[in-house]
Amino acid sequence: MAPTPRLTAADFDQELLILFDAYVHGDIDRRGFLDKAAKFAVGGVTAAGLLAALSPDFAIAQVVPQGDPRISTERIEFDSPNGSGKVKAYLAKPANASGKLPTVLVVHENRGLNPHIEDIARRLAVDGYLALAPDALTPLGGYPGDEDKARALFAQLDQSKTRQDFLAAATLLKARPDSNGKLGVVGFCYGGGMAHYLSTQLPDLAAAVPFYGNHPPVEDAAKVKAPLLIHFAAVDERINAAWPAYEAALKAAGVRYTAHQYPGTQHGFNNDTTPRFDAAAAKLAWERTLAFFAQHLKA
Repeated sequence: MAPTPRLTAADFDQELLILFDAYVHGDIDRRGFLDKAAKFAVGGVTAAGLLAALSPDFAIAQVVPQGDPRISTERIEFDSPNGSGKVKAYLAKPANASGKLPTVLVVHENRGLNPHIEDIARRLAVDGYLALAPDALTPLGGYPGDEDKARALFAQLDQSKTRQDFLAAATLLKARPDSNGKLGVVGFCYGGGMAHYLSTQLPDLAAAVPFYGNHPPVEDAAKVKAPLLIHFAAVDERINAAWPAYEAALKAAGVRYTAHQYPGTQHGFNNDTTPRFDAAAAKLAWERTLAFFAQHLKA
């Protein structure tokens, strides 16, 4: 029996996708989404069914399974004295690594350290990186295993402390004895915004790759010393509207950056657990990311 084909963004009305994006980012609550989605619930499909169809399915998307013999993983806890005090994280690296490794800080979306982001860390480990994925939800008990609960918890974080947690993670990762001293950061959605933020705070950051993340204030562009590789979805007005002003500031500051917009894609197109995933765009964006990291972290 042939497997059921995976749904894609093309299977949903664009207005519904925009509505889902607003729900994901806390602009409307679950009830608000269901009420507004009701008009798209036709042919026996309910609004709740639409929400379920658009929500992550981690099992279908795992690329590097837990226990893959090519890598080793562990759960660690590190100190963040200016942030949450203690932060839990997932560490992945090549299994038989000899010598020092290039390092990548992996920053999750606005749901904490879920299985998809752990998989991203494992993918980087397969490619020769020491990857660390902190869980910003640590002070609230950590990722709860439920995306709705995680989203609600995320809104309760003290973001000033969370920023300090990721700065502490960067310091820890770069200073590890198995690090080659070259640190990169990759982040998605919320994490893309954090990757941008770290690029304004860490003058010794070697590379930053934000995927569809919020931009820093234009006056902070002059602080960026790291080369940037910036990935944009095409249908993502919430993020893209701020880019022209920030790009002008990056140019004025002489920052090295490359920006790519992927035609026809939705916000979150790299996340292969949801129908917003665009396989071709995600493949290209990830290939570009790995080439960028190889250039700046391995050389």
